Amino acid sequence: MAVKIYVVFYSTYGHVAKLAEEIKKGAASVEGVEVKIWQVPEILSEEVLGKMGAPPKTEAPIITPQELAEADGILFGFPTRFGMMAAQMKAFFDATGGLWREQSLAGKPAGIFFSTGTQGGGQETTPLTAVTQLTHHGMVFVPVGYTFGAKMFDMASVHGGSPYGAGTFAGDGSRWPSELEQEHAFHQGKYFAGITKKLKGGSA
Repeated sequence: MAVKIYVVFYSTYGHVAKLAEEIKKGAASVEGVEVKIWQVPEILSEEVLGKMGAPPKTEAPIITPQELAEADGILFGFPTRFGMMAAQMKAFFDATGGLWREQSLAGKPAGIFFSTGTQGGGQETTPLTAVTQLTHHGMVFVPVGYTFGAKMFDMASVHGGSPYGAGTFAGDGSRWPSELEQEHAFHQGKYFAGITKKLKGGSA
């Protein structure tokens, strides 16, 4: 039976959505793994989004909290707002109380990826504070660590990401995930899928 991984994200301007696509590709490259990409509901009005200059959403389906329970492993992606996850993702987690009561997510592996506006804007504080959501559900946090190898130490170019997960810098919104950042995202997806596959295989 295939290992089912969900990539669940929120993206305002498309940077996190791009990372999500690369993570999906990486996870899907592992034999016996099926990957589905989802986005969480938007809580801002079209009027507000228009004033923010936000582009149309991707075609990824909107996920409901209950659908999380169907996955064997979940990767959550979101932009940073003042060093923490964006309110849209927090609102989604706040709606998972029913899953918490039933402990439906307990024991499931989970990973995190993210986008920040600047180098000091939360590449570590954002995932670090997000881990509390996973902890209360009893999920198993799977950081990417330094498994990306020497590229984690690349000083030739500016790049996001940390041992917590893949990341990108959006700057004023005009900077898109670099090739290195996309490679990191692909690696995280592949690494996470391998861990999830091992955990499911050992649960029989």
